[in-house]
Amino acid sequence: MSIEGWLKAAVDDAEARGLKELKPLLESLAQSTALLRRADFNSGADGASSTDKAPSSPSLSLESPSAGSPAPGSRPLATGYSIEEFGRRLRGGRTSSIEATETCLRAIDEKDEGLNAFILVMAEDSRRHALQADADLAAGHDRGPLHGVPISLKDLIDVRGVATTAASNVRRHAIAASDAPIVAQLRQAGAVVIGKTNLHEFAFGTTNEDSAWGPARHPFDPSRSPGGSSGGSAVSVVAGMALATIGTDTGGSIRIPSAVCGLVGLKPTVGEIATDGVVPLSHTLDHVGPLALTVGDAWHVHQALLGRSASRPLVASPLAGMRLGIPHRYFSGVLEPGVRAAFDTTVAALMRAGARTAPVDIAHADYIATIYLQIVLAEAAAFHASALESVADRYTSPVRLRLEMARYVLAEDYLRAQAGRAVLRREIDGALAWNDALILPTLPIVAPKIGEASLTIDGTAHPVRNLMLRLTQPFNISGHPAVSLPCGNVDGLPVGLQVVGRRQETDALMRVALAAERAIQS
Repeated sequence: MSIEGWLKAAVDDAEARGLKELKPLLESLAQSTALLRRADFNSGADGASSTDKAPSSPSLSLESPSAGSPAPGSRPLATGYSIEEFGRRLRGGRTSSIEATETCLRAIDEKDEGLNAFILVMAEDSRRHALQADADLAAGHDRGPLHGVPISLKDLIDVRGVATTAASNVRRHAIAASDAPIVAQLRQAGAVVIGKTNLHEFAFGTTNEDSAWGPARHPFDPSRSPGGSSGGSAVSVVAGMALATIGTDTGGSIRIPSAVCGLVGLKPTVGEIATDGVVPLSHTLDHVGPLALTVGDAWHVHQALLGRSASRPLVASPLAGMRLGIPHRYFSGVLEPGVRAAFDTTVAALMRAGARTAPVDIAHADYIATIYLQIVLAEAAAFHASALESVADRYTSPVRLRLEMARYVLAEDYLRAQAGRAVLRREIDGALAWNDALILPTLPIVAPKIGEASLTIDGTAHPVRNLMLRLTQPFNISGHPAVSLPCGNVDGLPVGLQVVGRRQETDALMRVALAAERAIQS
């Protein structure tokens, strides 16, 4: 079917259903689909990654930063303490799980009215589990690094006996019959679930603005977005309402809020962590992972999610001689100046510590956004088809419109996108064949103002949603593990460094991330 014929039929159908406001969204989708159909995914798809071509877009400087650039590691401090520090204090008799839990509950009482991080606070349940954790430890039963640790959960994740709302009136009364497997793993590891956090409705957004519970707000500037869709999760940790949190990531929804709030956020290899009992957005792109204060904390939570409650300590990879690839062209062409400066400063710090850097090129990177869009829309439309027919009025308007648009994606274009996905996966594999990891900014921007629809970079206006997804969604498409960690700030707003590893090698990625964290903080 031609793009022109498809667009006319889609617009006519939308107008007949009383959805005239869909027309500009469908016109934008038509442009994206036309780009996808022009792509040749049969040539140049052998996984090779060029390291000697001059990039067509402005490249990231590898020079030392000029005076006044954001210093590595300089960021507003979170108000809580790390899981590792809590563990030392707990086992040294200087604190208890119930004390830590009460501290988190007080922080919620004092701060959450302004930040709106939580949809549900499980105060009595968390107190009961904290007291049990203390009794177990006193009896000699130590469950490992997460023993007695208060943790929050994004409200896409089933907890037995309470609603899994997905921040939507569609699911306000959807009571879970059992814990999701990842919740069962956390409980087995001794974690205390303190509550369920706010998110962009059904995880279908990057700013956390569209929620039946209202927007979550940035902990350092409540006029700004904390990122999304796991925005409430990030806020809960930075504001001391939990020591760590579990989010989901379909296009960047763990790494985006981690970057803009100054946390560590890990998206593991696709399929590594079970997504059963988690409300899906796009079943082939969805990931589950931790947001935490440090790389070490994120590592311990990740290990618990895998069922390894007695995780071994994480050991940093040596930076001396480490090979780090820096993707260029698409990946470096659109960056706010402050983000570029913070990244250049970080690269310089890594090089001083002995790392070697080289530019890499992902040949089909210009097709990332259209490949992602066709896949996420088609899979989201399939999941929401029944609710859109019966209770469409219960969605927030922006999310409903995106889902209505999604219903017009054609099967042939979904399959084209899957072919492109395979090509991108091979090209990123090729880039990693010659490097220990890839490094790049997590986002091209810092936290946007709530309600800000577009931002201008180098004289060009870009939709905020597109900017926030630009550098994270490639690795949902490819399935490679990726972690964001703080690498500076711009006027007090955090900037994230994204480190990408080989598929099925999340442990190795985290060793690189720990080394990078230490170099940045030094």
